[in-house]
Amino acid sequence: MSSLCLDAPATSRLDQGWRPRLEELLAVGMAAGADLVEIFVERNDQLNVLAEQERITSVSPALGCGAGIRVFKGNCDGFAATNDLSDSALLTALEQALSMLGLSRSAGASGWQGLAAFRDYGSDKEQWLKACPMAPDSAERLREATAALKRHGSHLQARRASYARDWQEVLVAASDGTFARDLRLHQTTGLSLLAGDGDHRASISRRDGRADEPDFLARWPVEDVAMSACQSAGKMLYADVVKAGDYPVVLANRFGGVIFHEACGHLLETTQVERGSTPFADKIGQTIAHPAVTAFDEGISSNNFGSMTMDDEGMAPQRTVLIKDGVLKCFLSDRAGEMRTGHPRTGSGRRQSHGFAAASRMRNTFIAPGPYKPEELIGSIDHGLYCKQMGGGSVGPTGQFNFAVEEAYWIENGRLREDKPVKGATLIGDAVTVLPRISMCADDGALAAGFCGSVSGSVYVTVGQPHIKVDRMTVGGR
Repeated sequence: MSSLCLDAPATSRLDQGWRPRLEELLAVGMAAGADLVEIFVERNDQLNVLAEQERITSVSPALGCGAGIRVFKGNCDGFAATNDLSDSALLTALEQALSMLGLSRSAGASGWQGLAAFRDYGSDKEQWLKACPMAPDSAERLREATAALKRHGSHLQARRASYARDWQEVLVAASDGTFARDLRLHQTTGLSLLAGDGDHRASISRRDGRADEPDFLARWPVEDVAMSACQSAGKMLYADVVKAGDYPVVLANRFGGVIFHEACGHLLETTQVERGSTPFADKIGQTIAHPAVTAFDEGISSNNFGSMTMDDEGMAPQRTVLIKDGVLKCFLSDRAGEMRTGHPRTGSGRRQSHGFAAASRMRNTFIAPGPYKPEELIGSIDHGLYCKQMGGGSVGPTGQFNFAVEEAYWIENGRLREDKPVKGATLIGDAVTVLPRISMCADDGALAAGFCGSVSGSVYVTVGQPHIKVDRMTVGGR
């Protein structure tokens, strides 16, 4: 193989100049007896800034690069990664992946035909990184945010604001001819506060994120976000602790969709079908939810956190109907998922970085809007719980979940009682039970940015829904 400088400069591009090196590696893998070889190369530039009270307490820039090589043979695959992009290191990683399948280099020719025409999805994105705010500008914006919390809040014991930027350049090549490059940009902001008065406590947070918008931080509505967080904290500080029981529940739009994402969305990934850990494995064409429920996963809408020009296997994303009128229509599938389960690829092969093999993962996942107004959902309930803001939670391998509710209010006689806030609520259930109980969907669908962790690391996603009514749900409390 040709030689390459071990320490390539940080400004070096991942482009079609890599063709000879990649084709040589792929030819070696195919000659060894592989059914398919895939190479994922990346370069990234990250920045994280944190403000606490009036001070900037952390500034963390990071640069990285590396490659992940995956080899398929039959229903098995081997994967190896390296952060050394020299020819010798890439060859070693390939040999390691081959050896996992009992394959080794051969002196014979592979008969492989080479890569297809180069697809460059990043050519119009070259200026994104330069247009993003640098550390000093980011720090000043975060100081504005913590100052806004101080102005709008009372009884505040802690104020935090954060900003993160992740710029990534990727190059994907595979022995099926795939040869493509892309640039990605994700930015997030966060506000959080802790209010306390005697024995009373309230913790409130707000997070937002966008893809492909270099000026995102400059347009962040600091005053509005700070005011909203402080208003919520003021209401929840003296709220009563919720009484445990089974109640009708209305979940707000935007981040309320995290329950569908966690409890159901993961069960519709072929990684779960492969493991036999989804109760929906053999339910295609069958009813798994109330007829009011239609749900999508897509990667094509502009600027949303889970959107992409291509997935991490070089395939263009698409809009996938998961559930239509309560009937299961499709699973999310990547290259390995299609090979092992027969479900066609959906442009859902995703990974955190070159250190992970791609897996079927969600992108922008949401329940579709329905015909009702949010007030009609609330008006249909005599006594129940309105969950305005969700917090953290946990999900079991087959969809059992429990999620904390950060901000909630009682519904009484068809009225939202904002004068009766409650805290300490936890929503408990499982996908098989809850999906048939989502009986009403409002017309106010909205999305929220988030992060999703699974077998291929942490990836950027969007969750969402309109206001939805769940006829009955277990609420943990006092």
